[in-house]
Amino acid sequence: MSDITLDQARLALNAAEKKAIEIGTKMDIAVVDAGANLKAFVRMDDAWIGSIDIAQKKARTARFFNMPTGDIGGLSQPGGPLFNIEHSNGGLITFPGGLPITNKAGEIIGAIGVSGSSVEDDHAVAAAGVAAVS
Repeated sequence: MSDITLDQARLALNAAEKKAIEIGTKMDIAVVDAGANLKAFVRMDDAWIGSIDIAQKKARTARFFNMPTGDIGGLSQPGGPLFNIEHSNGGLITFPGGLPITNKAGEIIGAIGVSGSSVEDDHAVAAAGVAAVS
């Protein structure tokens, strides 16, 4: 199994932080490795304290299921095939802002989770982090 390097995690963090600055928001940004363990984290000045845990859970959720957290959210609605999944694995986050990170060969090497603004902003910032590595 391939794993994200610290240099790659820093690239993702830096790109995500740059995107957050561009759109005028403050974010908590977490990168996990292929085993869903925290690899790197940044809390921008004045970012919400409550978003620290959310960012990390978004990253882990994206890696546990190898899909964007927003996709899981669509499947976890009442009557959906994954209804109540957010209560598994010590708590998952099933709204946008978490994305798997792949290497150039398309292998999943980790994930990024972002929290601190609207889910649209969270997703955009996470996508910038992914783009810096993939």
